[in-house]
Amino acid sequence: MADRPRRERLLTFLLLPAIIVGVFVLAGVMFRSSFQLEKLREQSVVEATLLLANEKADRLDKRIIEQDNTVRSVLDVSEREDFGSKWLESAAIQTPTVRAVLLVDYTLPERDVVAVASRAPGLENERFRRLLVHSMLNDMKVGAPDDELRHLHRSYRGQSYLISHWGVEHDGRRYLVVVWHDVPRIVHDLFPQLYADAQDAQQSRVNVVDGEGRIVFGPPLRSGGLTLGRQFETTLYKWTLNVTMTSAEELAAAVARRRVLEMTLVGLSGIVVIAGIIVILLAAARESKLSNLKSDFVANVSHELKTPLSLVRMFGELLQSGRADTEEKRRQYLQIIVSESERLAALIENVLDFAKVERGQAAYEFSEHDLGDVVARAVEACRVRAEREAVTLELEVAKGLPSVWLDERAIEIAVINLVDNALKYAPDGKRITISVQRQGGDLEVRVADQGAGIAPEDRKRIFDRFVRGKDATGKQVRGSGIGLALVKHIAEAHGGNAWVRDGSPRGSVFVLSVEIGRKQPRKARAN
Repeated sequence: MADRPRRERLLTFLLLPAIIVGVFVLAGVMFRSSFQLEKLREQSVVEATLLLANEKADRLDKRIIEQDNTVRSVLDVSEREDFGSKWLESAAIQTPTVRAVLLVDYTLPERDVVAVASRAPGLENERFRRLLVHSMLNDMKVGAPDDELRHLHRSYRGQSYLISHWGVEHDGRRYLVVVWHDVPRIVHDLFPQLYADAQDAQQSRVNVVDGEGRIVFGPPLRSGGLTLGRQFETTLYKWTLNVTMTSAEELAAAVARRRVLEMTLVGLSGIVVIAGIIVILLAAARESKLSNLKSDFVANVSHELKTPLSLVRMFGELLQSGRADTEEKRRQYLQIIVSESERLAALIENVLDFAKVERGQAAYEFSEHDLGDVVARAVEACRVRAEREAVTLELEVAKGLPSVWLDERAIEIAVINLVDNALKYAPDGKRITISVQRQGGDLEVRVADQGAGIAPEDRKRIFDRFVRGKDATGKQVRGSGIGLALVKHIAEAHGGNAWVRDGSPRGSVFVLSVEIGRKQPRKARAN
């Protein structure tokens, strides 16, 4: 058994450094992760910006290709005289950026336009036809056209053109269907739908520039944010879509705040862990001290029970054997037996009452009483012992004191314990004064002795359980160490308190207060 506390202490001393090292390792990992977060932030901003640019560029390509497929689904090359009529019926709604559809016969050496369907007939269509035959077809780089949808985006004569085309075979001849998209309409109508900022155009994060860097759509982008450019992949591939993350600074500030917060949390966690370790150590020390006090308490109570029992047994045997040959000795022996029996009963009562307090089962029966009468009965119960020890008990009860609600038996036990404590520490032949008086909203019971007094640092401690004081010579006084703790619990249950102060001119004054007007017990604090 003796090795067990040693093993527990050894385990504690081994675990505490391990916990502290673990805290510092965790803090180091968190700090390192916090600094790495900056790189991750930059990477995440780049990825988010690239994703946004791809999404916006693909959105335009998808919209134009959808219009191309709409034209393709309704176009019939066999209806040469009524070419594109079905498309024209819904062109304004379904294909708003398509200006004209042309059919080129690719089997002819001159590859001429054989049919045209236009939303705006006029000279502009003829100019476009000539441009298509003489320039655009060469730039399309198609030999025998197949049915794959392709696009041509190029500037001719200072004007930007977007052409969609695919091959069609009919009656053994190869045709090329050319869809002319109105680029100005795309810029003025389609771009605002896809890229304009609904909240504030001046804060737009998107613009479109041509091959020479001139802005085609959107405002100049603000400097300071991360900007990525992405060319339109399929349709307007000569133009570049620029996207800037204007919130990059905000993201950086948020990450910085988060890093500071994480570092603060790590620091606080370390402090909490260290504080927890300190609390555990203090609690362990307190528990060890309390365990030692309980062991002393058991030993003291055993001794306190054994001494009166031994005396009762010894003087009972003397009476039984007839060794008390005179009436005076018999009376003396009987008085000792009675006195020690009372002392034994009082100790047992204290132990039982204290056990109830420890288990939280202490119950008080409150009724209206005269505190002076209750204290007088308790003093009378101690008078015989005081006279035997040549100590004078003086009771002083102020006049006109109000009745208070109290537990009569509990108050008697508290006063007896206070008087008993004074008898232990007061030298023989001196006086103990018990007084009852009013002090503000309380009635106070004061027990003043003429002993050596109590050191200031011990005044609060002596009301703790299992703590015993020392006499004038510095020796430990015999007792259980629960009497004053029980007094304090009883006082708090009556709305008051218990404390000690210096006497005048010497000694100590123990005070127990009871609140006036309280009819219900107050829940006393556990010691």
